[in-house]
Amino acid sequence: MKPLDGIRVVDLSRILAGPYCSMILADLGAEVVKVEEPSRGDEARHVGPFVNGASAYFMSLNRGKKSVSLNLKDPRGKALLIELVKRSDVLLENFRPGTMRQLGLAYDTLRLVNPRLIYASLSGFGQTGPYASRRAFDIVVQGMGGIMSITGEPGGPPVRVGAAIGDMGAGLFTAIGILAALQARERTGKGQQVDVGMLDCQVALLEYAVIRYTTTGEVPGALGTRHPWITPFEAFEAKDGPIVIGVGTNHWTRFCDSVGLPGLAGDPRFETNALRTEHYQELRPILAEVIKTKRVDEWIRKMEEIGIPCGPINTVDRVVADPQVQAREMIAEVEHAGAGKVKMAACPVKLSETPSGVQGPAPTLGQHTEEILTNLLGHSEEGVALLRKAGVV
Repeated sequence: MKPLDGIRVVDLSRILAGPYCSMILADLGAEVVKVEEPSRGDEARHVGPFVNGASAYFMSLNRGKKSVSLNLKDPRGKALLIELVKRSDVLLENFRPGTMRQLGLAYDTLRLVNPRLIYASLSGFGQTGPYASRRAFDIVVQGMGGIMSITGEPGGPPVRVGAAIGDMGAGLFTAIGILAALQARERTGKGQQVDVGMLDCQVALLEYAVIRYTTTGEVPGALGTRHPWITPFEAFEAKDGPIVIGVGTNHWTRFCDSVGLPGLAGDPRFETNALRTEHYQELRPILAEVIKTKRVDEWIRKMEEIGIPCGPINTVDRVVADPQVQAREMIAEVEHAGAGKVKMAACPVKLSETPSGVQGPAPTLGQHTEEILTNLLGHSEEGVALLRKAGVV
């Protein structure tokens, strides 16, 4: 049994944010029916890298889903979608606000055919506000949401976070919203609309930056790997490579003893965390000189002995091979019809009684059209063939 067994999701989303959300739901056991435009499908199918002509990028975001090709601009295609919505729990879309209304598929229309429907709308700026109609990509909301202004080295140019945090953060929040709405439906029997904007999600992920500005008036800037309030808490260069060390406020004396600088703990400039942060420019060179005298693995053993968090800065190949990552089964191998065996990041949610996990490979375009239309919606094989010939599916 999976946690979302019996939940059917009609997924109209494409590219990254929406598919990442529905992939989470699929990993949790929901039946995700991905509805795609018949001729080209999701734009992500055309983004590399490619394995035997199939997009590995698409595979990594759409595993465990079923693909149905429908032309929603054809009244017959729209009618088929409405039939599917009647038999589903969730509809997910990430079109620009107003697009679904133009198609005759707005929430206030579909709630009439299925009052229990959870209708999740994920867009750049949400369904309301002065920017609602604007288009957005990950890099746009990273810029507008402030995270680029606090990422990078001091004095350097703004830097995009290496992973698509604008898209994936929105996908995560949308999944949370859908799960919350499903839980609310258990009590009320009614569906509702979930409205998530990528920019909103970036603001929510700013962590300390907003509260620092609103309480102190200071505008945070880029600090490299430093923490704004905890010192030392950053990356250092060891003898054979970089290492990250985070010394909690109660661990300072222990840390100084361990690195061979016992007198530093009593230095009045560094007695408290606030003072260490204030005198960072004086403290940093002292610590950097010591850290570079030993190898990364030596420092890790030393820090672990005294209970101070630390670790290497791994490249992606090392992450994939890491024994902890392997032990937690965070790299899944999936057999794809066209690409063969493909390894990808797995589901991080571990449940003891209703386990989650990769439910299967990403579908080929329209792979499940006949199955859904005949088995679920009750159409004949001949009828489906005629729809296919007419370009409806």
